[in-house]
Amino acid sequence: MPHLILEHSPSLAGSHDLPALSSDLFQTAQAHPAFASAPQAVKTRTIAVDNVRSGVMPQTFAHLTVRLLSGRDDETKADIANTLLAVLERHLPEVGSLSVEPVDMNRTTYAKRAL
Repeated sequence: MPHLILEHSPSLAGSHDLPALSSDLFQTAQAHPAFASAPQAVKTRTIAVDNVRSGVMPQTFAHLTVRLLSGRDDETKADIANTLLAVLERHLPEVGSLSVEPVDMNRTTYAKRAL
């Protein structure tokens, strides 16, 4: 854990190095104290989202959902969000809207299989 899921405007794939952004998010999450006990569990992925409308200009966005096993306090989740937002800001400075949302996953019902 965690899963870092970056939804973004489709135009960003042609104008930005999303593999480099994904790698930076991955490495930053692995280095965060909240994940120090299991850095190998970090996963990242990017998803282009069609039909985007926004009230900001330019009408581009990147939203990072950070899915975490439940149990972390709000202060830790806020630190994770702000740390990862800084990565988005470095890679996507001119994107209209950047956001990060930590989301708890139920620890007792989450199932996983990894080699």
